[in-house]
Amino acid sequence: MNATTCLPQNGETISNLGPDFEAIKTKQRATWGDGDYNVIGRSLQLVGETICEAADVRGDERVLDVAAGTGNAALAAARRWAQVTAADYVESLLDRTRARAEADGMELETRVADAESLPFEDGSYDKVLSTFGIMFAPNQEKVAAELLRVCRSGGCVALANWTPDGFIGELFKVVGRHVPPPAGVKSAALWGTEARLHELFPASTAAVRIEEKDFVFRYRSPQHFVDVFRTYYGPVLRAFAALPEERREELERDMLALIERSNVATDGTCVIPGAYLEVVVTKQ
Repeated sequence: MNATTCLPQNGETISNLGPDFEAIKTKQRATWGDGDYNVIGRSLQLVGETICEAADVRGDERVLDVAAGTGNAALAAARRWAQVTAADYVESLLDRTRARAEADGMELETRVADAESLPFEDGSYDKVLSTFGIMFAPNQEKVAAELLRVCRSGGCVALANWTPDGFIGELFKVVGRHVPPPAGVKSAALWGTEARLHELFPASTAAVRIEEKDFVFRYRSPQHFVDVFRTYYGPVLRAFAALPEERREELERDMLALIERSNVATDGTCVIPGAYLEVVVTKQ
């Protein structure tokens, strides 16, 4: 849910050679700039902390947060005294990262950068991180190759990726039934499957450790969850905007039904475990 692509969009152009990734990413940038992703992203800060622990981030290590969004993993690494670069291709999100770092009195660098073509030299970083970010890039193979390329030998790539059968994976499916995804683009949720991860990071190049975990979403009520996401989360905001009024009501009902099925709270509030994979890829 950090920035590198969006939930489904209509009207993508598909050539005989496959999806037009550049056209898709142009729309994605605009989508992630809508609303205020920081409202959603800041609630996920705990995952930034746990991914830094999984990667064993240490003081003075060179750390890159790719598709950083508003900087959860970058800020967590900076708190551990690492030399941090936060990269995202939406500059307004990096503005939030800088503001958050300044508020906490921490130093880090920000770079506008596409996860599929990182502007860094081979082996530049000890640790390369991404929390719910790179999984949304349209060209999965290219992103995986870039993550490994900029990581030094013996360093690691650490990722948090939503699973297809977890709550967020199911939410993607609900939205996708109303606003279909770009044709020909692999599902972002594949990053939350062991089989796909082993395809993207073969044993010849890296050792992969995978652990399933839950992030628990906590909102005032199921309706509060829907209201926050449709107001502040660019992809959901745009999905609602793309539909006529009666279809918006259907989408809201379907989202509420999923939330109510997933909610473990019994006091009227909203408490939903969302499954994700914590992935640590050690480069050979």
